[in-house]
Amino acid sequence: MYVYFVNNEVLNYNSILEECGVGKLSTQLVVKNIANLEEFYDSTELISIYNYCLMNIEDSEILIQIIKFSDSYRASSTLSILLEMLQLEFDSNDENLINLRVMCTKAISNYKDASTVTPLLNCLNNKNEHYKVRLACADALGRIGDKYAVKPLIDVVEDENEKSMYLKESATFALGLLGDTSAIDPLVAILESKHGFLGKFSFLKEKIVEALGKLNFNNKKVLKALKNSLMDSSPMVRINAIEAIMNSEDENSINLIKPCLADEDDDVKKNALIALYNLLGRDILDEVISLPNYSEYLKSIAQELIEEYEGDDE
Repeated sequence: MYVYFVNNEVLNYNSILEECGVGKLSTQLVVKNIANLEEFYDSTELISIYNYCLMNIEDSEILIQIIKFSDSYRASSTLSILLEMLQLEFDSNDENLINLRVMCTKAISNYKDASTVTPLLNCLNNKNEHYKVRLACADALGRIGDKYAVKPLIDVVEDENEKSMYLKESATFALGLLGDTSAIDPLVAILESKHGFLGKFSFLKEKIVEALGKLNFNNKKVLKALKNSLMDSSPMVRINAIEAIMNSEDENSINLIKPCLADEDDDVKKNALIALYNLLGRDILDEVISLPNYSEYLKSIAQELIEEYEGDDE
């Protein structure tokens, strides 16, 4: 590998790309050669080379790897290019191009830059955009942590005309990451309106319960919603509610969870026992094993936890 300069100052990008085999060698070899550039160039030069590659290479698979390389530096000049790539409109549903834009979104979120919220929201709200890109944008908005995104994310979750349930779930997850209490009322309202629904709403309810558990444990509406979720028709919603209540530090958490030991679903029983074990210690395990009103399945789980407990002590 040679180091190329023009007038000892400017990098000869075309020569570098040619030496890396762009357009000639396989994608795997090109990526390997580009990765090896760090042995010959300092960080400033590498950023410049990566930026040039992002603007001039057409192979999506190579570009995805370069985005990963450039993420180590997170230069502002690279962020501008990533935003341009994200906002490009492609007529094709080419999976590689979609994956490229998803990778752009993930890299953008790592900057935690408030200026990226608006372009991310534009992609999120574009219903003609590919759902994978919209999902990535919702996740990115949660990770960036800017409260400006709260209202638009709530709008996505509440939108009855939004066809993608996956997007609603991602937006709900992002709201949990943002931790803004203004999301409590709309999330509780949605949860209550979907109470008892199975099928496509189950995963949404799971994410809402999970998000509510992150938002505010001292809020009476949250605790009421979590308590009601313990009786939801979806076992996973009940399990998520048990976990959220366990983490709530509410004085009634033990009394709320304990009836779940008699749940009709074994996984719910098991998670309830583990939650109570975390809150009460071994006493609840001894109780389950010794009293006749607990199922044999639950007794076996209690015994496993005791053996694990004793093993840890040893």
